[in-house]
Amino acid sequence: MLFFEAAYCFLVFTDISTIKYWREVYIDTAMSTLSHQWLATSFLPEYMVNNQLLKNEYINLSGVGHNSERPKPTDPGTSVEPTEPSTTEPVDPHSDAAQEAFYETFWELNRTSFEEYLDDHPDVLQNGWDAIYINEAGLDDEGTSIYTSMGEQVLAIDAKNKILLIRVAGSKEGNGYQGVLAVAKDPTQLRCGPSAGIGSYGQALGELVERNDGVLGIVGSGFIDPNGNGTGGIVAGYAMCSGTSYGTHDLRAGTKRLELTQDNKLYVIDSFEPVASDVTDAVEFSPALIVDGELMVSGFSGWGGVHPRAAIGQSERGEILMLIIEGRMVGRSIGTDIEECAEILKRHKCYTAMNLDGGTSAVMWYDGEYVTKCSNTSIASRLLPNAWVYGYSE
Repeated sequence: MLFFEAAYCFLVFTDISTIKYWREVYIDTAMSTLSHQWLATSFLPEYMVNNQLLKNEYINLSGVGHNSERPKPTDPGTSVEPTEPSTTEPVDPHSDAAQEAFYETFWELNRTSFEEYLDDHPDVLQNGWDAIYINEAGLDDEGTSIYTSMGEQVLAIDAKNKILLIRVAGSKEGNGYQGVLAVAKDPTQLRCGPSAGIGSYGQALGELVERNDGVLGIVGSGFIDPNGNGTGGIVAGYAMCSGTSYGTHDLRAGTKRLELTQDNKLYVIDSFEPVASDVTDAVEFSPALIVDGELMVSGFSGWGGVHPRAAIGQSERGEILMLIIEGRMVGRSIGTDIEECAEILKRHKCYTAMNLDGGTSAVMWYDGEYVTKCSNTSIASRLLPNAWVYGYSE
């Protein structure tokens, strides 16, 4: 008993940096779920738990006022000359020009590994460069032998719909994780799709994506979940789906709103700011990960603990970046913190990004199947009020 008491006192009160880090992660992880807060409050001093919660609140408050810079409205009386219709001749899908257009779109690809893949799978080019379709992203698939220039394994390439799926994996402070980053190249196809019963009941992600004519999707809003028994239909905070508003604004300091505008741009705004007239879709959550190219969570590695994660952003090139990190599965993926998520997105030239509802809501659907595992392995997806949906390119 004396040994266990001594070990407890050492682990709880030591200032050794590694142990202190994992102690804070433990508190964050326990306190972020209603049903498991006792794991922190029953075994650790109250002041220690409260100090960690205050630290996280400070981090949230530090983001207040850091909003995306919106373009100034056109001055009254300024006219814009109409653009002449394009008269460009169709490009031969097997030509060198089509090949270069493909590599321009999928700039992340390591050409050597891709061309070696094509040598082994010549049928991929049967219908030309603009019809390339490779999908080894399913839960039972092992992925391709193609890599990005960053060294990440490619899971799927969909040239028609301009989608690239990438395996992201790593370890931080001894914590192993894996997930999928979807890079969707056509921002005109993004929208927030509501469930059939939004306000009353939610739907699984796959149902949401298909209902909203999408090929790809991840979680949108969080939802009200009293005692873990919610039906996934009541939006937490405010949301807008194709111009229709739902819920009420979350006015807690630090809460952000991710807005999609008519010009197909994503902006991060404080939730208490008015919704601009050109916004078509929006969700509220926290914290902001990247605002105007600046990392907002650098140095906050313990924020929110080690969890399954979800995030969405937009790159400097206008691409939509959807990130899911699996978690709570020993031997597969424990999860990670939001700083690591921000670093992954930044690696792909992300300019604007926001953290989304993680945990059991953190799953991704692509082309008829789930490509990430839910942390609750007894289900494929929790019921959600809405989702960020990427549609089929025309």
